[in-house]
Amino acid sequence: MATKIGVVTFPGTLDDRDAARAVKLAGAEPVALWHADSNLHEVDAVVLPGGFSYGDYLRCGAIAAQAPVVKEIVRQASLGLPVLGICNGFQVLVEAHLLPGGLIRNERQHFICRDQKLRVENNQTAWTNQFAVGDVITIPLKNGEGGYIADQETLARLEGENLITFRYVDVNPNGSMNDIAGLRNQQGNVVGLMPHPEHAVEPGFGPDTSTAMRSGIDGLKFFSSAIAALVSA
Repeated sequence: MATKIGVVTFPGTLDDRDAARAVKLAGAEPVALWHADSNLHEVDAVVLPGGFSYGDYLRCGAIAAQAPVVKEIVRQASLGLPVLGICNGFQVLVEAHLLPGGLIRNERQHFICRDQKLRVENNQTAWTNQFAVGDVITIPLKNGEGGYIADQETLARLEGENLITFRYVDVNPNGSMNDIAGLRNQQGNVVGLMPHPEHAVEPGFGPDTSTAMRSGIDGLKFFSSAIAALVSA
């Protein structure tokens, strides 16, 4: 039986179909979840994709974090359900207190869209186990409010407990503290990041590489990692 990975859609979500395609390319079965669902339909993992949700004019992800589907995700995440939050999904995870800190307007107040290098800082998670620590990968990034912030005590805990999963390399595009691009929770089943791995899963549509234009597929390992984690559980 195929691994089932739910992909949540909020009103305004842009990248749910991209995330569903990434799940399918990795070898799992994508299951569409609506923001008003209070039932996760027995999925094995969940992706909160990027784009927008609703109420983002208040604070990105703040209203979406109160949605029935997110409340159920929070409950099941506490029991070990693997959850990946991408861009707006990362903002929702922070607002739902599944991950610490906050995300604010980019340092230079501009929307940024670029292929972004990241360094893998932690591979002991459900979504990063197919990487090696120190790997440098290239993932598309597109956000206006991606600046990660936290108080000094929280930053010290993230560093000391090795909860940072990804850091920006070469350039910090949005002014994130400590170059933080992604985080994990202590259990390792919840990961959030601002760049978009679902846009780097298929040759011909990913970032440029030294091999060929648009050939980058570094994002596929996020989804194959989840499958591997679930199969070995």
